[in-house]
Amino acid sequence: MTPHGTTAGPGTAQGSGLLPDLTQHEIQALRTRFNLADAHTHQRQSAAQRGIVERLPELWYEAENGLQATYEQRFTEAFFRLHRQPTALAKNKTLLSYAASISTMVAGMYLKKQRMDVTLIEPCFDNLYDVLRNMDVPLYPIDEAVLHDPDSLYERLRRQVRTDALFLVDPNNPTGFSLLKHGRKGFEEVVRFCKDHDKLLLIDFCFAAFTLFDPEVARFDVYELLENSGVRYLAIEDTGKTWPVQDAKCALITASDDIRKEVYNLHTSVLLNVSPFVLNMLTQYVEDSRRDELGSVRQVLDENRDVARKALDGSILRYEEPAVKVSVAWFRIDHPELRASELQRLLAIEGVYVLPGRYFFWSQPGKGEAYVRLALAREPRLFAEAMVRTREVLDRHA
Repeated sequence: MTPHGTTAGPGTAQGSGLLPDLTQHEIQALRTRFNLADAHTHQRQSAAQRGIVERLPELWYEAENGLQATYEQRFTEAFFRLHRQPTALAKNKTLLSYAASISTMVAGMYLKKQRMDVTLIEPCFDNLYDVLRNMDVPLYPIDEAVLHDPDSLYERLRRQVRTDALFLVDPNNPTGFSLLKHGRKGFEEVVRFCKDHDKLLLIDFCFAAFTLFDPEVARFDVYELLENSGVRYLAIEDTGKTWPVQDAKCALITASDDIRKEVYNLHTSVLLNVSPFVLNMLTQYVEDSRRDELGSVRQVLDENRDVARKALDGSILRYEEPAVKVSVAWFRIDHPELRASELQRLLAIEGVYVLPGRYFFWSQPGKGEAYVRLALAREPRLFAEAMVRTREVLDRHA
């Protein structure tokens, strides 16, 4: 079997006219009125968040006069308190960068240096595939459906994962699936498999904030599980998909002790530090969400999700119910001929930009032509207008 890390991606078919990746779609979308492409946060500030914005000069001078280590520690403590991860907090070994892509690059550098091949979840956001492929890391797919049943999970992983490492995204982008759907058991089975079979476990937790304060999928202390199991692991977290801070963000990467030194050396070859001002500002947003239990974040997403479901109900788009209510909505196209790439083009003509599903299915792009993804972290009034425009286009192609 040829690893997909050595082949072209889902948007690079010669003569196809397709853009090579989702990020280039998102760049195009930034020029449109109804940009529902990138999952970055474009909603307005809540009342409490406006108070943080008013304090930005104060936060700037405070950071200017303080120590870098102070703001790193404050941010990390606030972040892991919000996420209820006391073990990560106690271990105090997490490294910070200014984007999750940078943390993923560090992970990719480690995999490349160790000459590891990787089993990567599918579907997932194509940036993970692209970063690892561009580092010549051999990649093999594993269908997300393998994770759905905790009772058969271990055995299915044993049969399908032949690589040195397993890379998961939880909650997954774009589907919103999470192992938390089954409490601890799903994670426990994945960790047990990786430990028993000496696999490096990599987990992208960039959407994990959406599991917080949700009784159906409450996040437990996953770092306690990772540390106590003795599994080799790399875990990536992020602020970029949670708060409306105009892409002033911070990502976090944590490594198990047995690979920590190598990861640290790679990390310092990439960057020195994250801006202390950004860390100081982000800490205020994290603490605000701890006080309101992510209410201001969740309210916008819930409102837009409901608007989308109602506006598109009865159309050719079928809402795929997620395990975790993340900041994107995944729709299946119920039409015998209309493909996602064509629907994306038709909507873009009308000023509405969504992402076609082919890029998320990085090993089987054709399978993704049955899906589109809509970003929900938008100003509700603008989002509602986008749904009206979308429904008009869909009705013309019913």
